[in-house]
Amino acid sequence: MKALISVSDKTGIVEFAKELESMGIEIISTGGTYKKLKEEGVKAIEISELTGFPECLDGRVKTLHPKVHAGILAMRSNPNHMKQLQDLDVDTIDFVVVNLYPFKQTILKENVKREEAVENIDIGGPTMLRSAAKNYQDVTVITDPNDYEKVLTELKQNGKVSLDTKFYLMNKVFEHTASYDAMICKYLKDERKDESLPQELTLTYEKVQEMRYGENPHQIGALYKEIGKCEGSLTIAKQLNGKELSFNNINDTNGALELLKEFDEPTVVACKHGNPCRSR
Repeated sequence: MKALISVSDKTGIVEFAKELESMGIEIISTGGTYKKLKEEGVKAIEISELTGFPECLDGRVKTLHPKVHAGILAMRSNPNHMKQLQDLDVDTIDFVVVNLYPFKQTILKENVKREEAVENIDIGGPTMLRSAAKNYQDVTVITDPNDYEKVLTELKQNGKVSLDTKFYLMNKVFEHTASYDAMICKYLKDERKDESLPQELTLTYEKVQEMRYGENPHQIGALYKEIGKCEGSLTIAKQLNGKELSFNNINDTNGALELLKEFDEPTVVACKHGNPCRSR
């Protein structure tokens, strides 16, 4: 079996790769990830050794090659696919471990130039993720370091990753790439100072915290924030004490905060189930 590893966030990747290697899984890697794995004693091969074609254009082209995508997308249960791989001398790739260029971290930097932001739009990474996710029944695709342990546990216990887990990982891929593309789209729209209403609106938010419960005790809930600094927003506030908040706690606190912004003088606002009162 083969695993293709190419990550910007290298959290836990060395330990994960060593575990895969100990199970006899061959590691293929690219660029900085390859260098990191080799430095840490992982026996990895460079992607160019697999493809027979060098990385080029300052790393813009590394994995966009038939030997990569045919190895990922071939359906193992399809005899015609497997015959074509044999004829083309292509090996299957069974694990794709990829997370994307740090576009969010780039655009949040002060005075970032458009050229730098555009250069941090990942192309090969989303392509590999989508290929592996589409062929989820045969390929384990991981984009979140928090899932390394889950995959390793199943490999150690069962010798394979379950179909349910692969389907879960597939879902995470499209959630991740959708969010990534939405961030890019918003950045470009802001750069153009385009305030028009789009034909299709896709938003991306990141989870701040789980709630004790939703609007009612039998419902679940979570607080999300926009990507960015969100100054003056409840989403960046720090809870100093007390129990975990519920939907109504968040809703009332946010309502009180928004009301406070209407006053220039010292003001106190209290809210209970959306009903405010004030005193000065």
